[in-house]
This record gives sequence, structure tokens and C-alpha cells, in this order.
Amino acid sequence: MVELRDDERIDYLLADRKRRIIQSQTVFAFSIDAVLLAYFTYLPLTKGKIIDLCTGNGVIPLFLSKKSKVPMTGVEIQDRLYDMAVRNVKLNELEDQIDFLHEDLIGLAQKIGYHRYDLVTCNPPYFKTIDLDKRNDNEHLAIARHEIYCTLDDVLKSCSQLVKSGGKVSMVHRPNRLAEIIQIARGYRLEPKRLQLVHPKRKKEANIVLVEFIRDGSPEMKVEPPIYIHDEDGNYTEEVAKILYGEEGSRIHGSHSEKFRL
Repeated sequence: MVELRDDERIDYLLADRKRRIIQSQTVFAFSIDAVLLAYFTYLPLTKGKIIDLCTGNGVIPLFLSKKSKVPMTGVEIQDRLYDMAVRNVKLNELEDQIDFLHEDLIGLAQKIGYHRYDLVTCNPPYFKTIDLDKRNDNEHLAIARHEIYCTLDDVLKSCSQLVKSGGKVSMVHRPNRLAEIIQIARGYRLEPKRLQLVHPKRKKEANIVLVEFIRDGSPEMKVEPPIYIHDEDGNYTEEVAKILYGEEGSRIHGSHSEKFRL
């Protein structure tokens, strides 16, 4: 049994009644971005290794472990979130598959080795530090959302240093930085191979982008059909309800009360 702090709770990992997750509204609770990244990512099922950068409370490895049995490592710089991630693995008895590093992603490959991973996933900070009007007063959330400890360049450089040649990098970010993402990624030999835009509603512009890169890949990219989060009444679309809650979602998508931060 794991211990909880006063501001923490244990939730089920959406429709999965086997996996649970420690969260805190005052420190860290995962958003729909994490769910979409896990859904978007193509996984090695039985061979290879995965590393998740900016892992937070370990939600991405928890999601990915439902679909793949390969070893996974999460990397988190914040003490409190690293501690939550470690306890989440214990809570779900996944210590034999998932471990965590309390490290900075900058210079990480020098410490643990270059090009060791078949897949790198990352839900990095989205906002530049100059976007002070968007900065959260909560220190934990500010670090998770703003480029305080790492820039986009740092993230993509680390991804390139960790992934094998021919291996994949899967990232979620914001569309207004897509041109910058691709430009920087190519400078680190990461070629964009698959892209998907996510819209809050059908007539709204995209506010999430999912990108898959291959290190040393050829210059050819597939654009997936867009995902629409809500219908015109503000309910989850059937597609998103299935992503969030599995087949059960197709029956409850018009009435489910839980909403995620976008």
C-alpha cells in the first residue's frame, strides 16, 4: 500500500479498472494531451526499450504499459512529481517493467548512454518563458508548462541523442510552434513521418498537434485525419469517448461528466 499526501487522491486510469494513478489538483493531474499522445504512439510490443521525457507523475508509461510489455523508463526533474511517479508504479505493481530517473533531460544521454532506445515519448513544456501572461503561479505547473528548465531545442536534442537510428520519437505540442518543431528536429536528424491535428470542435482551429519522427528517416510525412474533441453541444465526440473510455465510451459519450483540461 502506498502512502498519500494530504492533497493527493487515487483515480482509476480512465476506463481501466486495473490501473490506478495518484494525482493532485494542486501539484499535477494529467490532461487529455497525455491520453492522446499514448493513443497516437505506435509501440514496440515485445522487443525494444522506451523512454518517456517530462514524465510528470508517470502517466504516459502507465498508459503505454497497457499495450506493450517492453521495459520503460520515465524521466522527471521535479522532486514531487518524480516521487508521485515512483509511487504510481508501486501502486500498479509494475516495478518489473517501469522505472524512473530523477534527472534533467539536458545532458541525459551522456549519463545513461547514446541511442539506446527504440522509442522516445515526450509531453514537454509548451510555452516559452517570455509568455509571462500565460505562466501559472503554481511552481509545479509552471515548470511543467513553461520552458523554465528546458527549451524546445533541448527537448529535441535529447530525443535525438537517446533514440536509435531508425527509432521513433513521439511528441505532443501546440500547432503554433509546428514550423519551429520541424525545423529544429531536422537539425537533429529527426524526420517528421506522421502528424495529427486535434481540434476542440469541428469549426475551431487546432490547439494540439501530435508528431512522430524517425531518426535518420526519409523525407516523407503522413498526415492523419484530424481529431475533434467536442461536438457542438460540448460533449465528447464518439471517437474521443472511445479513446478515453474504450468501447464503453461509444455508449456514454454524450453524457459523461468528466472533462479534461485542453
